[in-house]
Amino acid sequence: MADKVTQGPLEMFGTDALVDEESLAIRDTVRRFVRDRIRPEIAEWYETGTMPVRELAKELGSLGVMGMHLTGYDCAGTSATAYGLACLELEAGDSGLRSLVSVQGSLAMFAIWKHGSEEQKQEWLPRMAAGEAVGCFGLTEPDFGSNPAGMRTAARRDGDDWVLSGNKMWITNGSVADVAVVWARTDDGIRGFVVPTDTPGFSAPEIKKKMSLRASVTSELVLDDVRLPAAAMLPGAKGLSGPLSCLNEARFGIVFGALGAARDCLERTIAYAGERDIFDKPLSAYQITQTKLADMTLELGKGMLLALHLGRLKDAGELRPEQVSLGKLNNVRESIAIARECRTLLGAAGITLEYPVMRHANNLESVLTYEGTSEVHQLVIGQALTGEAAFR
Repeated sequence: MADKVTQGPLEMFGTDALVDEESLAIRDTVRRFVRDRIRPEIAEWYETGTMPVRELAKELGSLGVMGMHLTGYDCAGTSATAYGLACLELEAGDSGLRSLVSVQGSLAMFAIWKHGSEEQKQEWLPRMAAGEAVGCFGLTEPDFGSNPAGMRTAARRDGDDWVLSGNKMWITNGSVADVAVVWARTDDGIRGFVVPTDTPGFSAPEIKKKMSLRASVTSELVLDDVRLPAAAMLPGAKGLSGPLSCLNEARFGIVFGALGAARDCLERTIAYAGERDIFDKPLSAYQITQTKLADMTLELGKGMLLALHLGRLKDAGELRPEQVSLGKLNNVRESIAIARECRTLLGAAGITLEYPVMRHANNLESVLTYEGTSEVHQLVIGQALTGEAAFR
């Protein structure tokens, strides 16, 4: 009997033809890293709620993915599309891994790169690009997630110094970070500060007992009269536009990243269905199985086409925030639906860590709500369509 001819879910869409060779080479490098370094360990990390962040940061720095889409200061200076494809491969390993890279590059590093002084850039960006210094981003507070304008963390002047007091919540990398970019209310509006984590009064207790993003360090930031020199303030950011510009960078990575989790679920499910015999024939030979696989492939491919289009817009300098919301809303929503549907095809095997689908589904529950909930992105899109802000 001749071998069966099969295609991968994204091969059916021919999306590689839409990407330049350099970006594909970067993608393949990250894919090999995930295959060789992450896949053998990720189930254990997830089960134990640990990840060797500092070790991985150096390895990812050597790979060139930390702040890879930024220019100068030892950053790789890749295209936005290449960065997106790297995020996809990282999240195919685990959402926690992509979160580590997103927070480092698109939030902490981008904030310093975009809004920082030359001294701040020189001090932190080369070390962060190498993974020798880990960063975190302190915006969300216990009572203010979707409404960052209500933040209570405050910075007051004391002579030439700034003194910061307050709490931040759900901060990726917080407990292992060397530097935190913290946003606080001042008499001059919301401003950002570069805070070395060894500054007296700064602490970052880790948040435990998570059911999602278990292979990721999540922390609270406590600022108890943290005294900083005047030079710690980000000079180029004033008001909410500063942190929101950083969030748009991170959301762009999620547009691609979530698809990596969905692709991994779908590929593993297709392989399982071909091996699992039900009533004397493979699960993959049943019509209901094939219709599920076809529908999931369609949504994955449509999401990939959307992501690549947004990548082209970003590389051309034409990407608007509401377009990022389109991508984040659609691709995370469809990815979590794919993960859940794949779980049904795997049956009881789908709830174990032998397969990645339940892990991805649980992780995507966090991705669905961080960097802007689905509802927030719907309202961003609604405002763009109607001109009316319906957030309040």
